[in-house]
Amino acid sequence: MTSNPHIALVVEDDHSWQNVLSEILSDYGLQVDVTDNLQAAVGQIRSVPYRLAIVDLSLAGQDHHNQDGLKVLEAVNRYLPGCASILLTGYASVELAVAVIQEHGAHTCLRKENFRRAAFREVIHQALSASTVVESEPLVDEVEDTAVADGKSASDTAGFALVIEDDAGWRSLLTELLGDCGYQVHVSASYGEAQGQLKRETYHLVIADISLASSLEPDRNQDGYRLLNSIHQANIPTIVVSGFADPDLIDRAYAEYEIFACFEKQAFERSTFVETVQTIARQTALTQDLTNREIEVLALVAQGYGNKQIAAELVISTNTVKRHLKSIFNKLDVNSRAAASAYATRVGLDARLPGE
Repeated sequence: MTSNPHIALVVEDDHSWQNVLSEILSDYGLQVDVTDNLQAAVGQIRSVPYRLAIVDLSLAGQDHHNQDGLKVLEAVNRYLPGCASILLTGYASVELAVAVIQEHGAHTCLRKENFRRAAFREVIHQALSASTVVESEPLVDEVEDTAVADGKSASDTAGFALVIEDDAGWRSLLTELLGDCGYQVHVSASYGEAQGQLKRETYHLVIADISLASSLEPDRNQDGYRLLNSIHQANIPTIVVSGFADPDLIDRAYAEYEIFACFEKQAFERSTFVETVQTIARQTALTQDLTNREIEVLALVAQGYGNKQIAAELVISTNTVKRHLKSIFNKLDVNSRAAASAYATRVGLDARLPGE
């Protein structure tokens, strides 16, 4: 007997949200189709027996008045009465949420600014359990939390991270990803708020949007970019995640403020972001164990410098270099330059001197 495929439809015009939702649904065990507009969504709904539909309310970019998602829900009710539907939006009101459930038959209405992957997986499970489509093979009932799946216990911590982002949905997503990587996360939505947090707290990582909402420059705001100077002076590893990715500005951010990486929201890939954060976490763990001078020595060892070259570069004696190397070997639990160099390369340590 041929089993029926368990297929989900994502109707979302934001590429980054398409990626996030598709990944979660795929991890759950569903085959996923993605479309970004009303016409295409209705065509898909009329031709494919979907188990689940995740629908954004507005399918017209920044047009907050667009509610094409409701028309998609109507199509689901008409052509796929056994398909569970979930409305996901950044513009939900209490009245809309009630109407979506009572009048449009959705399982629930979720706000993007409150989005949590673990909670969303539970909603998926509930929606599929309540749907009337007969299952022919079991779905994944439970998906391990990302931190557990990666071998990280809840008690592990990589330190404190600051998310500087004026979009509530992105704040929520970045906060959850950083939490999965072991960080305790603080958030800020504005230039002034972020400056205060940077002065009051010690952070091991900053995620910053270049453009932050401002009444003075709503269309071409670069308050987030201005913050990079303070972050750089505090010697905090920084990742830029921005929808405003002017190439010249990004080049300057790398050259002047030595940002660690830059991600464009339109092409955001969760797995690559997490790998980058984990690299920074490993490097941070290393720098917490070693002194600044030991970091300098190790970075030069990783570049292939000999003891005399290191001594000349750092203006110290070769005996001092040997003492630093002995301390480094003990702290890293290695017994050779090659092993120490491999460790430095693995955690992404380069030859930049602390404070530069």
